[in-house]
Amino acid sequence: MNTLQTAELERLQLGFVPLLDCALLVVARERGFFAAQGLDVALSRQNAWSTLRDKVAAGLLDGGQMLAPLPLAMSLGLGRAPCDTLAPIILSRNGNSITLSRVLAEASGAHFQDEPAESAQALGAYLRHQTPARRPCLAMVYPHSCQHYQLRQWLELGGIDADRDIDLVALPPPRMVEAMQAGKIDGFCVGEPWGTLAEYREVGRIVATGVQLWPGSPEKVLGVTRSWAKRYPATLIRLIRALVEASQWLQSAPQHRYQARDWLALPPYLDRSVCHLEYLPLDEPRLAQRMFGRDVLRPDAASAGHFAEQVDQHMRTLGRRLDRDTLNECYSPVHFDAASHH
Repeated sequence: MNTLQTAELERLQLGFVPLLDCALLVVARERGFFAAQGLDVALSRQNAWSTLRDKVAAGLLDGGQMLAPLPLAMSLGLGRAPCDTLAPIILSRNGNSITLSRVLAEASGAHFQDEPAESAQALGAYLRHQTPARRPCLAMVYPHSCQHYQLRQWLELGGIDADRDIDLVALPPPRMVEAMQAGKIDGFCVGEPWGTLAEYREVGRIVATGVQLWPGSPEKVLGVTRSWAKRYPATLIRLIRALVEASQWLQSAPQHRYQARDWLALPPYLDRSVCHLEYLPLDEPRLAQRMFGRDVLRPDAASAGHFAEQVDQHMRTLGRRLDRDTLNECYSPVHFDAASHH
């Protein structure tokens, strides 16, 4: 049996955006799994993905929760200067919802169905035949995100051109429900708890989910720069082990999800935005957000296929092609397997 090396760093700071899929980070800190690995981890709340991205690239954060496509986009220099970035562990799969304002959902007749094409077609028919006073404004969280790609794919199912028939804007997740309540947006695609919060406040209706469009797809990952991973390999292994232990703890007893919900409801994390949740719904069928099991957490390039295809299509418009070697390196399981081996 190999002896696990002492962590090169004892204190480190990880960024997160207030969403349910920061749960493994919060559990690992609050339940003491980071501490058990000899790590003093501070979690730093960031309200925008671009801010978190830039802080990780600049070394102001050691790493953080990231949108699954973000390490690839950073490595390819999409949206900023290139910065080789890795996703050594998956933090969640699925969990996104496409939510329309109650006014637009009722006017169009779009509602949640077994097949997402049905709600998209209802919205498409409404836009073609009713000619609303203005184009609907729909929000996603970041240009290179599963939310953006899934929203576009859903709209295409209804014959809706995202570049012509609607206005598409990027908003930080915590601002989505507030913007919908104020009438600034007519819908959004975002991770939990914001879709169910819109329903709870009766300002929105979930009409489709990411799990319907891309079942099993990675949604959030731990992101670190490649240079950081090379400099602090033992620290990274200990981080991964702590997060795997957090996943196992969540899975081991139903009451642990109630405790995790209570930790997420603390002011430094998601605060009151989770108060409508009875417990942490990590496998609710409609959203099917998953954080359990080695196969769920282990990264690999094949599982990145849905969003890698979207990134490749975007790069073709720039006269470039997706570098498969970069894709394979970003989502290599080598660090995860090293942590499991130890």
